[in-house]
Formats: sequence, structure tokens, C-alpha cells
Amino acid sequence: MADMDMSQYLGAFLDETDDNVQRLDDLLLALEKNMTDMDVINEIFRAAHTLKGMAGTMGFTNMMGLTHAMEDRLDAARKGTRPLTEADMNRLFQGLDTLQEMADAIRGGGNDAHIDVSEMVHDLRNESPAPAAAAPAQSAPAESSGGSMVSSQDSEWAKKANAEGSNAYNVHVTLSQSCLLKAARAYMVVNRLEEMGEIFRAEPPTDALEKEEFEFDFNVYVATPAPADEVKAAIEKIGDVEKADVAEVKAEESSAPAPAAQAPAPAQSAAPAPTPAPTPAAQAPAAAPAPAKPAAPAKKDTAKKGSQTVRVDIGRLDKLMNLVGELVISRARIERLVQEARLRQFDDTLSQLGRISGDIQELVTKLRMVPVSFTFDRFPRLIRDLCKTLNKNVELVLEGEDTELDRTVIDEIGDPMVHLIRNSMDHGIEHPDERKALGKPEKGTLKIAAYQEGSGVVIEVSDDGAGIDPERVKQKAIERGVITEDRAAIMSDEEAQQLVLLPGFSMAKQITDLSGRGVGMDAVKTKVEQLGGQFDLVSKKNEGTHVYIRLPLTLAIVLSLLIKVGKETYAISLENVEETIMVRRDDIKTVHGEPTTLLRGEVLSLNILGDILGSEGVEHDRNEYPVVVVKIGKNKIGFIVSELIGQQEIVIKSLGRFLSKIDGITGGTILGDGNVALILDVASFYSTKG
Repeated sequence: MADMDMSQYLGAFLDETDDNVQRLDDLLLALEKNMTDMDVINEIFRAAHTLKGMAGTMGFTNMMGLTHAMEDRLDAARKGTRPLTEADMNRLFQGLDTLQEMADAIRGGGNDAHIDVSEMVHDLRNESPAPAAAAPAQSAPAESSGGSMVSSQDSEWAKKANAEGSNAYNVHVTLSQSCLLKAARAYMVVNRLEEMGEIFRAEPPTDALEKEEFEFDFNVYVATPAPADEVKAAIEKIGDVEKADVAEVKAEESSAPAPAAQAPAPAQSAAPAPTPAPTPAAQAPAAAPAPAKPAAPAKKDTAKKGSQTVRVDIGRLDKLMNLVGELVISRARIERLVQEARLRQFDDTLSQLGRISGDIQELVTKLRMVPVSFTFDRFPRLIRDLCKTLNKNVELVLEGEDTELDRTVIDEIGDPMVHLIRNSMDHGIEHPDERKALGKPEKGTLKIAAYQEGSGVVIEVSDDGAGIDPERVKQKAIERGVITEDRAAIMSDEEAQQLVLLPGFSMAKQITDLSGRGVGMDAVKTKVEQLGGQFDLVSKKNEGTHVYIRLPLTLAIVLSLLIKVGKETYAISLENVEETIMVRRDDIKTVHGEPTTLLRGEVLSLNILGDILGSEGVEHDRNEYPVVVVKIGKNKIGFIVSELIGQQEIVIKSLGRFLSKIDGITGGTILGDGNVALILDVASFYSTKG
């Protein structure tokens, strides 16, 4: 088996592993709140078993061994022989982290062999009581009884299945003699039967199936409401399955007089023992019948949904998006040529082409969209670990997990979000005794919400912690020479709080009762702005801090404002543009050495964009100037340009490795006339100026 090429299954294995690890994480968090919840324990058992089976099929023995040990510990808990403790939960979480580490190593081209799990396996099993070790001996007669005769244990199981409205079948599967991946096919059979109902046991046991320790046939005992011919058809559709014989297991009345002697048997064989491998869905007999029934429909729903979806490599979607981008560029070029040639007969055709290309663009954009839960799902575990590390009590509130963003944006925003959460937990939310002294609830609240606003998405991270003390920020800024005492005296509280966003500005080491958000917050702000988004921070002392991140839905094709500065054409994303105005020369005044004007009664600071860019041919002496008003955080600033061209959809192109680090330039685009226009990051000009 180890010598066989399993690379064709690796992508699917890693995708399924990620799904199962995330599901286990969510279930363990739920279980930690009520460690006696048998429904949750059984769900964890099923997910761990699925993961173990896949790992064994792929030949990742360390991963299989660790999940097997986790199964054994959960089995003891559901039998009641060894209730779960807080230490057990920590071990299970540690095991889950190790499984993720293994998956990451495999994804990087390695394997799980270099990760030693022996200590974790020992810790999970070292308190196992004697009855669990005796399980193999009790279940052995049923395992050796074969599919040709009905044991008393099988009879009890069949009777229970019939009482629940299911049919009890012994499915004898014969694989083709030419089958090279017997373990993989056996796993597919077991997995398909689990989707149709609840599996009682397998012959040989699943451990042997996973290790390919069987010839070309095996038996699976399954309880399902489906008729026999449907079960047969479903199994025979699987590749390399030569035939599937489905025989009904009858419940014999003769087994009824000795319920006391036989009652433990299903529980023992239904649960996996430490030495032999567990059976695929043995949890059904061990758990109470009531919680077992909803499990099967849930799996059927999942299977039905899966049949309507296709996993697509993100690289292929990137290529498709690039092609759509080229289509948008070509369409703009054709429209310009037709307009210049005044060929009116092409108007209808161009209009239809525009609609079709627009629909394709919208469809491709939606294909790349994923819900923010893709990132949010890991935050409950992060909060749980930080609470234990910092000895704090914090409730996490998640809202808008269904809000969708481009997959590229989701991937890029994950780490900045984690940084914001760590800052809130470490320096924002106080310890329970401090909160109590301040008249706050002992349990702090950290809220993460996502919602659509205009053509973008806003992610809000807020806490009810200490907030940012503007006076202490001013003091620290004066000590570091960032501002003068005179400047500090006239600064508003909001302006002072924005100082924590300056590069290298940190207060965490000296002022631990503040939020400490100066540490690396400039990096978070920079990342958001690199994504074409906006970063805004609002804080009140002793009330908490709110961080607002505004992001574009996609990074590939955006609506922009085209402008001219001197002789050059530039593009500014409309996400950053508040409005455009014309300002008369007489309305421009100088305040504190800076040109300003009044905009609806408010002072608007002005900057000559041509001077910032060093462009030639910029006209300074005009009676009226076009101004692009940009909102950066809570501030508005106006950039004087030479000409406003208008709105246009543009395709963002990378400038390459050597030009990608130029301040103020986020990329380039090809215009309808074939010329290249640079895309400006106007927020960085304001940051540099400030």
C-alpha cells in the first residue's frame, strides 16, 4: 500500500481534512461547555472516525494513530467509564492542533512522520480502565461469526434497528481482482453506507480494511431505512466494486430471554477499543437510540448538497478572472474605437456585448466569493485559548458570518484580524476583578461583525474594555518627539487616539491598563489599505474600542475614477472617493500653512496631487480647480487634479516585483486607448503627509 501512488487523492484528502478539523474544533468548543452532552460526543466521535479512516487509507499512520487515541478517549466518556475532565479537553484540543500541523506539513509536500504523537497518545489513553481493554474479547465472537449466520448480538442489533424503522442488512462487497487501491475502495464503501444509515460493524474490522489486510471481499452490517436494492445499487456504482450482495439480518425471538447477558454486547462491539480499530459507525448502538436517529438525515443532506457542488482549484478561478479582465479591457478598447469612428450601427451589438461580458464578470466574481465565516470560524478557538492564557472571561459575539468577500481578500485579512483580536484580549479587555471594580460585568464582550455597505464590506471589531486614554497617548507622543507640547494642547481626543496608528508607536510596555493597540497597528492599517480598503479606529476611555475595516468585494476588477494630473492619466478606486467638486481659486485659503476651502460649512484640507507625484505640466494658476474628495478614516481631504475624466471599470494589474513597493501606487491598468494608467493609493499620501 505504501508503494502505491495515492497523489491523485491527496487534494481531496486535504480538503476533507480541513473540513473535519474545523468541525472537530467547533464541536470541542461546544463540548467544553457541557462535557456530558452525549449528542456532541457522538458527533465528535463520528468526525474523528472519518478523519482516522481517511488518514489510514492515505498511509499517514501518525495521524491515524492520534485520531484513534482521541476516539478511545471519547468512547470511554460515552460509556460512562471515564468522564471527561478539563485536562482531557486540553489534550483533545492539543491533539486537534497537531492534526492541523500534520495537514499543513502534508500540504507543503511533506508527511506526518516527523511529528511525534506518542506522548499525546499515551496521555489520552493512560487512564483507560480495565473494562475498555476487555472489549476486544467480548466483541470477538461477533466478529468471527461471519455473514452467514446470525449471532445473538446481531439479532439484538437488528431488533433495535427494526424498532427505529430501519432495515438491518449484511452487505457483502466483492472488489475486482484488478483493484489496486483496495483500502481506498473499502473506505468509499463504508463512507457511502454511513451516509445511508448507521453502521454496526465490519468484517474484517475497519482497522484491517484501512491497512488493506483483506483479500477482495468484506462485510458491512448497516441499519438504514433504504430498501435492499437501493443499497445494492449505491455500492455497485463505486469504482472497482464487482458486486454487492445485500442480505437482511433477521431478529430472532430466541435471543430475547437473556437481555441482561446480551445488553452490554452491542455497547462493547459498537464502540472502538484501544487495541483493534473502531468500527465505522459503532457509535449508534452505544448511544441512546433517540440522538442516533437525527444523525442519518444530516449525513444524507450533506451528501445531497455535495452532489450539487464541485471543488475547483483557486488557481483555475484566478486564470478565469484574468481572462475576464482581458475581456473587459478589449470591450473598453472596442467601445473607444467605435466611438472615435462614430460607427452608430455597432451600438446595439456593443450594448449586447457589454451585457454579456458584465454577466460573465459578475458570475466569475461570485464564484470567487466565500463567506467571512471562512476566517471567523477559527476565532472561537482563539478566544478560548487566550482566555485560559490571560485568565480572563470573555464572550465572543459573531455576526454576519454569511457576508461574502473575494477569496483573495479573505486570505489576506485573516492575520490582521487575529492581531486585532489579540490586542483586544491582551490589552483592551480587563481582568474580571478590574472590571468588577469599574462597575462592569465580570465577563467582557468582544464583538466581530461583518456587513455589506455600498459596494464593499465592513468588518467591525469592538470590545467593552479599557479603551485608549488620549492624555496618556499625548504624553507618550511628547516623550518620543512625535508631537510638541503646543501641538498636544490643541489636539482633540480623537486626533490623539489616531497617534497609536503611527509606525513604531507603542504604549503596551509602559501602560498595561490601556488597550496597547500601538503595537503593530500600523501594519494592520497598511495591510487593509494595500487591499484597497479603509481603516478607522474609534475609542472611548473605559468604554472600549471599535475598529472598522472597509474592504472591496473583489481585488481583480473595480470601478474607478480616471483623472489627469499634468499629462498623465491615473485611476483612483471609487471605494476611496467621497465626491468630486470644482473649487474656485478665490475660495482657497491658507490655514496653518496649508491650503483649505469650505465644503458645506466644514474645513477641507487641500493638496496638489501633481506636486506629490512630481508630475510635469501641472497648472497652478487657474481660476477653477477640479478636486477629488477622499475619505480616509474619519477625515476628508481634497486632492487638486488637472482634469476629471470619469468613471470606468478597470482591471488591476500587478506592477511586478521591482515596482510593487512604490509608495502610493497599488498597481496599473490598461485603458481603452491601449495606454497604461497607474492606480493611486491616495490614503498613503495622506499618511505620509500626516
